[in-house]
Amino acid sequence: MAKDKKAPRPKAQTPKGFRDYFGSDVSERADMLRAIAGVYHRYGFDALESAAVETVEALGKFLPDVDRPNAGVFAWQDEDESWMALRYDLTAPLARVYAQHRNDLPLPYRRYAMGPVWRNEKPGPGRFRQFYQCDADTVGAASVAADAEICAMLSDSLEVVGIARRDYLIRVNNRKVLNGVLETMGLDGDAQRDAVLRTIDKFDKVGEAGVRALLGNGRLDASGAYIDGVGLSETQVDPVLAFLTSKGTDAGATVANLRAAIGGSQIGTEGVDELEQMGALLAAQGYGPDRIVIDPSVVRGLGYYTGPVFEAELTFEILDDKGRKRQFGSVAGGGRYDDLVKRFTGQAVPATGVSIGVDRLLAALREKGRIGGPPLGPVVVTVMDRDRMADYQAMVAELRNAGIRAEVYLGNPKNFGNQLKYADKRNSPVAVIEGGDEKARGVLQVKDLVLGAKLAESASLEEWKERPSQYEITRADLVAKVREIIDQWA
Repeated sequence: MAKDKKAPRPKAQTPKGFRDYFGSDVSERADMLRAIAGVYHRYGFDALESAAVETVEALGKFLPDVDRPNAGVFAWQDEDESWMALRYDLTAPLARVYAQHRNDLPLPYRRYAMGPVWRNEKPGPGRFRQFYQCDADTVGAASVAADAEICAMLSDSLEVVGIARRDYLIRVNNRKVLNGVLETMGLDGDAQRDAVLRTIDKFDKVGEAGVRALLGNGRLDASGAYIDGVGLSETQVDPVLAFLTSKGTDAGATVANLRAAIGGSQIGTEGVDELEQMGALLAAQGYGPDRIVIDPSVVRGLGYYTGPVFEAELTFEILDDKGRKRQFGSVAGGGRYDDLVKRFTGQAVPATGVSIGVDRLLAALREKGRIGGPPLGPVVVTVMDRDRMADYQAMVAELRNAGIRAEVYLGNPKNFGNQLKYADKRNSPVAVIEGGDEKARGVLQVKDLVLGAKLAESASLEEWKERPSQYEITRADLVAKVREIIDQWA
């Protein structure tokens, strides 16, 4: 009788579209989010941690991906045949939470949330199926003062994590202004309006001439293929281009240009008035055009938002994969969305908020040298005599009680060189050594591993003697000496 074949071993590999995060990645992200949370808290926002799983019904119209099942979310059917899904953002759960608990929550409700979201989309370079978001929203405030506050808070958040002023710009626009422009164009139905919106969204890629061509008869793209246009007349196209290019030398000039672009549209006038109010409110708080500016060329997301929209763009240059200079680009975006909670309650509830792209912002901070490089690891107390483990644990407890990160080497202590190799791999700043001789004399050896590595790279014999990297100290001086070495390299 043939023996059953053994089941093949599972492959040790990360699922496609996902990644693992190790030490410094996790700690750098946590530090950044902690700093941003401090700003949000200072502005009076409360933390919310909603469930990672929502009903598909609660998620509503999620981001579709025609190449993936379940329209872009990871979904499954529960025992009661209801469909559940991992959240794809932090805004849809907020709408559900507010609708469910609105009788117990203050109005307006101001909350921030940070955590992973999941999207069942085709992965690609820099595009993952799990990533972090960092949101802040105000629900129940119709005043544009709430939108202005979000912009000010976003500015403070970028600066507190290390993005210097003049290295970023928050650009503000308003969906109502675009609605006013569309109104003056006399379009034929929703399909034509949607086609115009899609074309406007390409403004940052194809520029004024490209948008004009695509709104008209069409254009040749870079590959030589002809792209059909929307088919508008020149008189219909002109208001769109006037809107997109209406940014003036200052806020007053921009507002005047926008008023001209919208003609006599009432909804457009409302939008321009709101932009003017936001500008005045931000200026009163000290947020000038070097930080926040009205810019009608901000068109991304206009199909989703109902009023003001804003985008934080990093303005410094980086080199792309081909060595070409380009601006870093957007790291955050948001705006007013007054229809989301209505799905649950039947009543319109005003809301506005912002979402920071956590991975993008971390990449920017690394690019600017604000974070990065291997962090210092723990102090390693080496084991020279395994029968004296209690002594070594007492030393490490003393260091920990003083607030110093430390550990006892718990591998095989037989080869002392392997202990130092372990300390190097952990990027440990200090190794503590107490063998039988040191124990008899009542001393310890404290080895500065960072300095030792630097000296080993290029130091002469004289430099070794002038600047030793190993110190003999008494047990009473352990904490002070270790802290002195760590502070030198932190």
